[in-house]
Amino acid sequence: MATELAVLPQQLDDPAQLKGSHTPQPRTRAAKDSLKILDPASKKLSCLEAQRIASVLEECIRKAELSTLLPYCLHSLNRFGVVLGAELTGALQEHRRLGDNLQTLLERQEPRWGEMGALQQAIRSSLRNVLRLFQANPVACQTLRAEKGKRDPAGQELVRGLTELRGIVFDKLLTGPAEDRERARYVQEVALQHHKNMVVVSGLEADVEAAILDRDTEISKKNEMIRQLKSSLHQTEKLSDDLLKKTRHETDKQLQSDQKASEVKCGKLQQETTQLRSQLNNLITENCESELALRKRKYKVETEIENWIQKYDADMGEKQVELEQLHAVYTEEQGELKELEEHFAVLDQEYSQIMEERRLAREKKEQEERELVLMIRAATRIQALWKGYKVRKMMKSKKGKKGKGKKGKGKKGKK
Repeated sequence: MATELAVLPQQLDDPAQLKGSHTPQPRTRAAKDSLKILDPASKKLSCLEAQRIASVLEECIRKAELSTLLPYCLHSLNRFGVVLGAELTGALQEHRRLGDNLQTLLERQEPRWGEMGALQQAIRSSLRNVLRLFQANPVACQTLRAEKGKRDPAGQELVRGLTELRGIVFDKLLTGPAEDRERARYVQEVALQHHKNMVVVSGLEADVEAAILDRDTEISKKNEMIRQLKSSLHQTEKLSDDLLKKTRHETDKQLQSDQKASEVKCGKLQQETTQLRSQLNNLITENCESELALRKRKYKVETEIENWIQKYDADMGEKQVELEQLHAVYTEEQGELKELEEHFAVLDQEYSQIMEERRLAREKKEQEERELVLMIRAATRIQALWKGYKVRKMMKSKKGKKGKGKKGKGKKGKK
């Protein structure tokens, strides 16, 4: 049992066993391989002394778990009465009574140290008795340990520390001298690498501090710029408010002066309106008289227009008769004109045909004259060339005869 409990912390700390069948990434696998050197080569305690040490630690942890849960058990003793049994319940009640007595003694202004020492010794004996009874009652022990969530923070910290101590002691018990030396060498290498990393980190931190300083400087500049802009904006708003107040004051003064001028102008316009209304009444009277006269004149003009219309209708009737007669004559002349146009079209076609024949005859005659001129010119040129050829040939024959005579004479002188 102690050997199996010794292996348990190593199994819980193994990432591969916690992840199950999940395949680690290459980087995780490399880190796992590099950390294998920290794991003990043996997984079981082979030495009897080591097994005894493990058993003692397990017993200590179990008793610590029960001891840290005793305050909750004493507080809820009625709840666990059936599970605990009469003997264990009586021991717990006695232990609670001793604790209450110690608390009463501590609350006195002048505690009796002799009684306190005896009472503390009695509480220790009572605690050992309670733990012995819990060990004899596995069901009660298991029930109380199941309430681990009710343990106070100090008890939780104690149990956690003992559990970590158990893991460390088991690791030491499972590790040999050679493994200790190899682990020390590996830890030294890791420390050296950590030192190098810290140097790099310090350099990076210096760069970060410089960047932060630059950023703070830039922020301070921007804050100063913002402050100046706010100050400028405040001054601008103040000037704007002053200008607005001044403009309102001037506007009010101008409004009052305009209102007074408007009242004066309204009085003048009222007088002018009264005068214009009287003039309008006079004009209406005059216009009524003028309208009456114009109506009489309009009636007279309408009568004359009616007479002129009747006269126009009579004249138009006569003109219509003349127009119909002229239209009949025009229709007859149009027929004659159409006949003449048809006859003229025939004559025009014949004329065009005759003129085309004359043009073709004229062009043919001109073509024949051009060809005759070309033939005469060609004959003249041929005759000239022929005469030139005859003259050149005659000249060549004369030159040949003279050369032969001179050559004969030269031969006779040599002889």
